Amino acid sequence: MRAGNATLVTHFIILGFPSLQKLQLLLFLAGLVIYLVTLSGHIIIILIVRIDRRLHTPMYFFLSHFSFLEIWYTSNIIPKMLEGFLDKDKSISYTGCIAQMYFFISLGTAECFILAIMAYDRYVAICNPLRYPILMSNSVCFRLAMSSWVGAFLVNVPPLVSVCKLPFCGPNQINHFFCDTSPLLKLSCMDPREVETINFIVATGVIVSSFLLIMVSYVLILVTILKIPSATGRQKAFSTCGSHLAVVAIFFGTLMFMYVRPTSSDSNNLVNFNKVVSMFYTVVTPMLNPVIYCLRNKEVQEALRKAMTGRCLLLPKAKHISNGGLQESGW
Repeated sequence: MRAGNATLVTHFIILGFPSLQKLQLLLFLAGLVIYLVTLSGHIIIILIVRIDRRLHTPMYFFLSHFSFLEIWYTSNIIPKMLEGFLDKDKSISYTGCIAQMYFFISLGTAECFILAIMAYDRYVAICNPLRYPILMSNSVCFRLAMSSWVGAFLVNVPPLVSVCKLPFCGPNQINHFFCDTSPLLKLSCMDPREVETINFIVATGVIVSSFLLIMVSYVLILVTILKIPSATGRQKAFSTCGSHLAVVAIFFGTLMFMYVRPTSSDSNNLVNFNKVVSMFYTVVTPMLNPVIYCLRNKEVQEALRKAMTGRCLLLPKAKHISNGGLQESGW
C-alpha cells in the first residue's frame, strides 16, 4: 500500500528491552513463572467463588469478574512478550498490533469500572445494609457486570478509529514491550496530536470518573464506620474493604502516572522508566491481586482450605448473612 510516495508499514517491530539482551532467557523464565502464577491465582479465585456457596454474594461475584478480566488482560500482553524474549523476529502485524492495543485499553477500562462497582457494593453493604438485598440483587449485579464489559469496549471505539486513520510510513520499531498507544503514535507519519487528544480525553474520563466514584464511596463508608460505637464493629466493617483498597491504590496509581498526563517527547531514560511502570501494572500487579485478596480475606482463606479438603461442594444451599445483610445463595 502507498500513501503518496510513502509505503505504509504492514508490520511493527516490538523492541522490548534491548538493553537487557544478555538476560533474555532469564527474563523469559521469570515472565513465564509470573504468568503461570497469575493464571493459577485468578482461576482458583473464580473456582472457589463458583463452588463455595458462602461466597455467592455480590462482593465475590464482582471479584470473580475482576479475576476473569485479569486473565484476559495479562494473556493479551504476556505471551507475545515472552515470545519476543526467545524469538529474534520480534515483529507483529499491523492488525495484530491494533488489536492488542484495543483489547489492552478496553480490558483496562473494564477493570476500572469493576473496581468502581466493587466500591459501590461496599458502600451499599455498610451504609445501607437494610436495602442491600434489593439494591444489589442478582439481576442488578448481572446488569452492572455486563454494562462494565460492554461499556468498556464501546467507550474505546473512538480512540481505536482515530488510531486506525493514522498512516504509518516508517520507522516501524515500537520502543515498548507491547503495542501501547503512546509509543505507537510516535511512529505515525502524520501529526498525531488530534488522536492524542482523543485518547487523553477518553483515558482521563474513564480513570478519573472511576477513581472519584471509588473515593466518594469510601468517604461515605468512613463516615458511617466512625459512627459505629464499638471498636470491634468498626474494625469488622472496614476489614471488608481492605483488600479492595489495596488493589485500587496499586492499579490506579500506576494508571494515572501513565495516562492522566499530556503526551510529550520522552527522553530515553523516561521511556525506559515508563516500560518499568507498564511492566508493573500489566505483569506484576495482576499476579499480586489474588495474593492480596487471599491474605487479607478470611472467607477466601476458609473457602480455599475447604476446597483443598473437598468440602465446598457439600455445603447446603441455605440462607446466610453476608456483609450486606440476609440473602440467599444463588449466583
